[in-house]
Amino acid sequence: MESAHGKVFKYGDNVDTDVIIPARYLNTSKPEELAVHCMEDIDSSFVEKVQKGDIIVAGKNFGCGSSREHAPIAIRAAGVKCVIAENFARIFYRNAINIGLAIVECPEASKEISAGDTVSVDFSSGIITDETTGRKFKGQTFPPFMQKIIDAGGLVNYINESRE
Repeated sequence: MESAHGKVFKYGDNVDTDVIIPARYLNTSKPEELAVHCMEDIDSSFVEKVQKGDIIVAGKNFGCGSSREHAPIAIRAAGVKCVIAENFARIFYRNAINIGLAIVECPEASKEISAGDTVSVDFSSGIITDETTGRKFKGQTFPPFMQKIIDAGGLVNYINESRE
C-alpha cells in the first residue's frame, strides 16, 4: 500500500459533512466541481492553499452529519491524500473507503500534530511521522482487502480491476 506525505490542515471535533461540502453545492457529483468548494465554510482559504498530497488532521467524529458520499469525494478531489482523526463517523469512514480516500484513526496524532506541520503516513504499518517535530504515532491499519480498495481508487475501480 502507498504512503502519504504532505502539509497538515488541522481542524477540531465534529467536522460535519455540510462543512466539508456545503449542501448548496450538491447539485453536482463531478469531483473537480466539488473540490472547488471543499471546506469553504470552515476554512475559506483551504482550496487556495491545499496542494496535491496534503493531509487533514482532525479531532473526534470527523465526517458526522448526513451520509453524503460527496464529502470524501470533495476532499480527495481537492488533492488531500489522507485524513487523520481521533475517530470518524461510521458512514463517512465507509464512504471514504468506497471512494478510495485513505483515512487513519489515531487519537495521539490527532492531538499532537499541528497545522502546517509536514507529516508522512505509512499505510502498511500505520506509522505516522510528524517530520516537523520528529514524533511518531501508531495509527490503525486496514485489513488487506480494504487496502486493495483504497489502492484501486475506490470500490468501483477495485471491482472493475478484479473482473479483468
